[in-house]
Amino acid sequence: MTNQQNVYEPLTVETLSTRLGDIGSITDRLGPDTDSWSSEEVGDGNLNLVFIVKSPAGAVIVKQALPYVRLVGDSWPLPLNRAFFEYHTLMRQAARDPGSVPEIFYFDDDQALIVMEFLTPHVILRKMLIAGEKVSGLAETLGNFCARTAFRGSDLSMVTAKKKADTATYQGNSELMAITETLIFTDPYFEADRNHHTEGLDPFVHVLRNDVVMKVAVQEMLLKFTANAETLLHGDLHSGSIMCTENETKVIDPEFGFYGPMGFDVGMLISNYFMAYFSQPGHRGADELAGYQEWILGLITDTYSAFEAEFTRLWKTERTGILFPHSMFEDQGHSADNALDGMLGHILCDAIGICGIEMHRRLLSLAHNADFEEIDDVAIRARLEARNLMMGRELILQRGEINNIGALCALARKYNEETFL
Repeated sequence: MTNQQNVYEPLTVETLSTRLGDIGSITDRLGPDTDSWSSEEVGDGNLNLVFIVKSPAGAVIVKQALPYVRLVGDSWPLPLNRAFFEYHTLMRQAARDPGSVPEIFYFDDDQALIVMEFLTPHVILRKMLIAGEKVSGLAETLGNFCARTAFRGSDLSMVTAKKKADTATYQGNSELMAITETLIFTDPYFEADRNHHTEGLDPFVHVLRNDVVMKVAVQEMLLKFTANAETLLHGDLHSGSIMCTENETKVIDPEFGFYGPMGFDVGMLISNYFMAYFSQPGHRGADELAGYQEWILGLITDTYSAFEAEFTRLWKTERTGILFPHSMFEDQGHSADNALDGMLGHILCDAIGICGIEMHRRLLSLAHNADFEEIDDVAIRARLEARNLMMGRELILQRGEINNIGALCALARKYNEETFL
């Protein structure tokens, strides 16, 4: 791609090397001989083109936004500027938690594309959980990532003028925020056109859509999503947005980046762990099932423990923003520990609410999880999904009463024994 080519045009396997072949930061990694490049389109997500480009010299990932939702087609248009927000979120995440995201080599705003590090032999975490594989250090890495990005992207740490300006910039990601507002917080709870669910779940869907108290709670969480610009979040931190080897973890795909509640990312992450947990009987034999399910619950416990520990460390060492300033507390000989406890309680409450809502939308709204979808026996899938739906309901309703991660995991064990179908 040359600097003169400003009119957006989707890449193809055939045109990619010609259009990118004169960009130094790319040829530095692939070599200048574009005839030696090979390209493969591997995008299996809902929104974008993704290419692996290889040469004898190396490999890169090329990701380009499409002007519509790929899962649906051009009947659902989307702005190309989501690539801008993904790029800038990746850069902020790299600064706030070095090594947590792929290295970026090139960004073109006009063409809505990002060229980045090719992660190999990394595999999408969701696939690893379905296969029953384990990742060393996963909980610590992701707990630290959520804590560092939440704290360092907030008024606890940032210069307030910079935080306000950045918040204003990210309001431009309104179309992707609207997807979250619709598909997560709204569509699961009425007969939306794009909804679909597994055969046999109608009685449970009826319960959810007729639970007015719960639906009010969901909308209260939506209000927090729209109004509480606490920190810059990934916005879509699920097990398909994480790539791992046996001992390394990287976070990808933050195009839903936005300023919102500190508990959002960690809540969405935990919800995906729970969906992996409840789906396991569809993937494991009895000899492996209990042990692997307990490993997932341990992953939840350890992830949130790492989050709390790192958030606490940052509170004590990097609290330089306008919130809870040292001049009001430590400088007067007063402890700020009660304020920290209150902040962590507020984050956990929001995380649990988001967790329950995400457990619903991934079974009832447009984009479902492979954890359940790859269970071919519909009767088994429905039985496991019913447990997931009903626990999600309790999390939404009891989000302010569950005050520690151990109680959350105990609740999962209880629902894992329920026979709803």
